[in-house]
Amino acid sequence: MQRAMLAALCAAVPGAGLAQDAGADAPAMSYGQRPAHLVGQLEEGELRSTLEACLGDVPERTAFSIGHRGAPLMFPEHTVESNEAAARMGAGILECDVTFTADRELVCRHAQNDLHTTTDILTTDLAEKCAEPFTPASADAEASAECRTVDITLDEFRTLTPKMDAFDAAATSAEDYQGGVADWRTTLYADGATLMTHAESIRLFDALGADFTPELKAPVVEMPYEGWSQEDYAQAMIDEYREAGIDPSRVWPQSFDLADVRYWIENEPEFGRQAVYLMDEYDLDGYDPDDPSTWPQSIAELKDMGVNYIAPPLWMLVKLEDGEIVPNALADAAREADMGVITWTLERSGPLADGGGWYFQSIADAVDGDGDYLELLDVLAQDVGVVGVFSDWPATVTFYANCMGL
Repeated sequence: MQRAMLAALCAAVPGAGLAQDAGADAPAMSYGQRPAHLVGQLEEGELRSTLEACLGDVPERTAFSIGHRGAPLMFPEHTVESNEAAARMGAGILECDVTFTADRELVCRHAQNDLHTTTDILTTDLAEKCAEPFTPASADAEASAECRTVDITLDEFRTLTPKMDAFDAAATSAEDYQGGVADWRTTLYADGATLMTHAESIRLFDALGADFTPELKAPVVEMPYEGWSQEDYAQAMIDEYREAGIDPSRVWPQSFDLADVRYWIENEPEFGRQAVYLMDEYDLDGYDPDDPSTWPQSIAELKDMGVNYIAPPLWMLVKLEDGEIVPNALADAAREADMGVITWTLERSGPLADGGGWYFQSIADAVDGDGDYLELLDVLAQDVGVVGVFSDWPATVTFYANCMGL
């Protein structure tokens, strides 16, 4: 039965590399080397001792571990291969960021306007269709371009080759613009990667034994688009799960737009009860997650709207108190309201010797090495009480969750 399903999936998703797993219930899981490496960076103490005792354990899939665009620390994001890697690391939930093409077909891309950094479009004949053509770097400006999924049709999208999300700001040619990958990432696994439509991601994730967290991305074109409203777009994403026969209990639809979340709550209640509000209040002037007077709405008010899950970034849930990482007011309010909390994105900051950048900004003074990935994860799980963590390398979260029985 499983062999037949995987064979059918390989036929349905061009380039799917699942053949080696045929006959298994799901891809064989492995933590690889990174969790052990991070444990070795921890200071001596209870957390290190606990995690060291688990290093020889056999991995198990867990919904606490969420693949953020698959496993993009080393694989091109939103590709078949990136998600296969995440599944092999035990991620129990996988993500397709959903946007649409010129012919209103849903595809997996982090943004509607990222094709110039995530694919080879600028080196193909489709470059002439880009909203903003490639402009080489000059003495006064960096190299630039903007290519959108809505600039091309689905058939044209399928001709593109994905790559690691990066660009060379000093490039004087479209070919050179393809570079710029951070030195702590890699291009080792980029060759032969395969783009996906949203419908293809559903079939793939199902066959990999994972559940689903699609994110409805904000369009860069004005809506309605050719008569297609934002509500139509939000409904189209849900419709593809219904058409695939997926139980709504396996789907956590996400959006930064609270109106999308409320649409699902009101019009697709089976899916809406697990809809996730991705909190971007950090963009508001004066916002402070530790000061409720600056919040546009309280957690209790969100709960009254029917929102059962919120997903703020890592730093919005914690603060430093006497040099220790502790929950902040937002985390406390979520717990008091019995609100499910998911957070993002672990392993996206690169090496933490310099404080961790944007994702660690509220605790930067306490961050000085890669062991702090696990220190923060422990606080989020044990003290904040998050129910899931997005990661660019899911093995780390899977290992921690398995060790702690989450």
